[in-house]
Amino acid sequence: MQVFSLSPLFAIFHSQFVILIPLLLCSLLLLLPFLQWHHPRHKRLPPGSMGWPYIGETLKLYTENPNSFFSNRQKRYGDIFKTHILGCPCVMVSSPEAARVVLVSRAHLFKPTYPPSKEKMIGPEALFFHQGAYHSRLKKLVQASFLPSAIRGSVSKIEHIALKLIPTWNNCTIYTLQEMKRYAFDVAMISALGDQHDLEMEGIKNLYQCLEKGYNSMPLDLPGTPFRKAMKARKLLNEDLRRIIKKRREIGKHGGGLLGIFLGAEDEKHNQLSDSQIADNIIGVIFAAHDTTASVLTWILKYLHDNVNLLEAVTKEQEGIQRKLFEENRGLTWDDTRRMPLTGRVIQETLRTASILSFTFREAVEDVEFEGYFIPKGWKVLPLFRTIHHSADFFPQPEKFDPSRFEVPPRPNTYMPFGNGVHACPGSELAKLETLILLHHLTTSCRWQVVGDGDGIQYGPFPVPKQGLPIKVTPKNKK
Repeated sequence: MQVFSLSPLFAIFHSQFVILIPLLLCSLLLLLPFLQWHHPRHKRLPPGSMGWPYIGETLKLYTENPNSFFSNRQKRYGDIFKTHILGCPCVMVSSPEAARVVLVSRAHLFKPTYPPSKEKMIGPEALFFHQGAYHSRLKKLVQASFLPSAIRGSVSKIEHIALKLIPTWNNCTIYTLQEMKRYAFDVAMISALGDQHDLEMEGIKNLYQCLEKGYNSMPLDLPGTPFRKAMKARKLLNEDLRRIIKKRREIGKHGGGLLGIFLGAEDEKHNQLSDSQIADNIIGVIFAAHDTTASVLTWILKYLHDNVNLLEAVTKEQEGIQRKLFEENRGLTWDDTRRMPLTGRVIQETLRTASILSFTFREAVEDVEFEGYFIPKGWKVLPLFRTIHHSADFFPQPEKFDPSRFEVPPRPNTYMPFGNGVHACPGSELAKLETLILLHHLTTSCRWQVVGDGDGIQYGPFPVPKQGLPIKVTPKNKK
């Protein structure tokens, strides 16, 4: 959930870096005598190790548990330390106060940063890649689309998606992540485009799935490569979206969803968003709403499976709501989803424990003096959400899955599953809503059992249980 989160560069660079390791090692042997770190000797950089030239500490990062990698360096160097990972000199910050400085109070000094290949696939006009007036304008439009007042009318549509999907799992072994992606994508589509014809939706879905396969590929624009295939799909997807945009402009009906808001938007000079701006941002919103929500839902099913008493308590809460719906012969409403306090705390604790967005990348736009240290222009600055979320100072027994810890609000700036500041996720309420709706119907109608040992983590592209959590689903009304 971080659900409309910013791009997880950790996963992006991971898949690319693993492929490059043999080549990098060979190159390093040849270039090592000529390479050395360059930084202003009279300036006080944060403490820490930069590791090997170019490779830095990336190999350590991917051969150690991520929690251990960060916590060991935090214990040794403090809450601010330098390293070199994923081809970039970095400064990592792991205190709530420092994270707030980077993301909020001095955010103008630290811009979001993404690889060029990601920008090409999503689209250069997407709000992820901008700061200033254009970003502010887009952010307001997106927020307007995902305010509680805007999404409360979507409950029945999201419920329909859940009720259509869940029965297909009965008496089957499913890969949870894959199925949750199906669910999250369909919700993202109605949120982005409003009501669309099934054939139109299916065409966009197929093109997006092809595009998605190239997100974490090497950016090699050669025949047959995933990147080339993804860029072809991106071109066709852009064309489809532009046809929809043109059609809505011609008939004078903007329609629903975020697209309708974009089409009706004018600035103070009565300028409308261009077709390319709208298309890029629709693709961006689908991207942001898809993998993150699916990853969180996957973790929730694992945590509930592993905590039987908690699952029983959540099921009891949902069955109470179900009885009321049956008595009144109706479906879920927005008000019903506000009466799920325990289920809501399970979502909060999952966001903390799983920390889907382990960190986010920023880049110093100029030389910055930061808490007594010097950060050179162009260096990456990484607020470590995972480290903060797993700090015993803020969350006692952080390794324990304990939703009751959210019976009282956490300390300010210690819980940031949706980021913070101007680039924080604007779709968090929609993410929570679709999660509550799915959990209501899943817990009241099904049981599930993890297939295999259920341990281990993989990136898909976010951290998820191994193999995407295969489970056996059985309906409760049958043995």
